[in-house]
Amino acid sequence: MDWVTGLVPGGKENFNSFLIIADRISKSMRCLPYHKEDTAMDTALLFWDNIVSTCGVHKIIIGDRDPKFTSEFWTNLYNMLGTKLSFSTAYHPQTDGLAERLIQTMEDILRRFCAYCMEYKDHEGYPHD
Repeated sequence: MDWVTGLVPGGKENFNSFLIIADRISKSMRCLPYHKEDTAMDTALLFWDNIVSTCGVHKIIIGDRDPKFTSEFWTNLYNMLGTKLSFSTAYHPQTDGLAERLIQTMEDILRRFCAYCMEYKDHEGYPHD
């Protein structure tokens, strides 16, 4: 799991970030629109509603050392679910190379798409609504 932040706000909800979750087994990913200002609780609800409710509880989750992952709330949630949380090493993509590459590619796509939408948006809203 990782965040793409610093995007141009858009959509009806004025999202400015994405939470990207890559699955190493299926090699798929989910990109969830997100507000950078959201709390660890908001992130957990987003994760629960979009990942756990559709895919089930994961045995292992690898995340970066973002405070939202390391908070007491997330630690307690992982313990309750029986999920092991592992942290990737900073600036060492070999920890989870495939997921890091998927996330980097998706980040590039999202940044270009959001920039394009800001340049060419129509008067009825943003294309990524």
